[in-house]
Amino acid sequence: MNNLDEEVVFSSGAKMKNRFMLAPLTNTQSHEDGLLSDEEFHWLTMRAEGSFGITMTCATHTQAYGKGFPGQLGIFGDEHIDGHGRLATAIKNENSLAVLQLHHAGIRSPSDLINGTPLGPSADEETGARALSLGEVEVLRDDFVRSAERAKEAGYDGVEVHGAHGYIICAFLSTLTNRRDDVYGGSLDNRARLLFEIVNGIRETCGDNFLIGVRLSPERFGMDLGEIKIICQRLINSGEIDFLDISLWDSFKDANDPKYQEKKLLEHFTDLDMKEVKLTVAGNIRTAEDVRTVIDAGVDFVTIGRAAILHHDFPQRVLADDNFVPISLPASRDYLGKEGLSPNFIQYMTRWEGFVGS
Repeated sequence: MNNLDEEVVFSSGAKMKNRFMLAPLTNTQSHEDGLLSDEEFHWLTMRAEGSFGITMTCATHTQAYGKGFPGQLGIFGDEHIDGHGRLATAIKNENSLAVLQLHHAGIRSPSDLINGTPLGPSADEETGARALSLGEVEVLRDDFVRSAERAKEAGYDGVEVHGAHGYIICAFLSTLTNRRDDVYGGSLDNRARLLFEIVNGIRETCGDNFLIGVRLSPERFGMDLGEIKIICQRLINSGEIDFLDISLWDSFKDANDPKYQEKKLLEHFTDLDMKEVKLTVAGNIRTAEDVRTVIDAGVDFVTIGRAAILHHDFPQRVLADDNFVPISLPASRDYLGKEGLSPNFIQYMTRWEGFVGS
């Protein structure tokens, strides 16, 4: 199986026991104040027990005002550190790297959830978001860095900066949602400034031995594939990150934009000069054959979402059976409960058509 149980060594020194990472999955299981719940603890530690080389948290918000969904895990206050310490310790006890994803929903924050107006790089008519002032952008940057520092205090091996899916960093990257005329708007360098300042700040604050990843969307949400590739290469060349996590939605498709269809979407990233930086991708990787195809294409490790919900031990199953295919859908509520999903998480999964049965 192409050495899927081979150790991956990152430039920071962290060692991943195999080539499987748990995707940062929205699950709505924690407390409304951002504190860790027993249900979320159980869900994540089951995946560590199931042999994921990296067990990543859900998107974990860095400001109370950056909440993106009910029951979201938080890291915006020192009161969150103890719960995260419990979680990070349990994950690491399973010989899995514990990684926290840093998140701010930005213009995608539901106003009723944050009891206020969503925040973005510019005013956004569709979501009702207001533009951040220059001072507020600087506070946002510093809160991402402080949240990473809390993650380190809690014992996590590292963090991933969520720059994808239309959330705040992604919104700054997009010309559709970023119409600023200051140092954070206009040129690609300016629109990417926030991302690079966050990454550089985390590296400076948390040190060379702390794992740092960045998640990016190459398409949708106003993203231009060519621009995202430039940003990726700049991140690689900076020497400040350990891995890139590219959210492809479908790892086997062509690019949406005709001007980038000379090769498969995945190839646009496997063809980058990765130097010492590792590459992972997410999107429609569901079977052992899918894993093998993606790794053979030049990806260092796979990020597993849907299949990890269905099988907490997906890595073990793939390593044992090169023809492994997940159970057929819909999955019963009883089955999902046994796989570590709380009633809240199961209810959330009913949003995926045909996923949850009776």
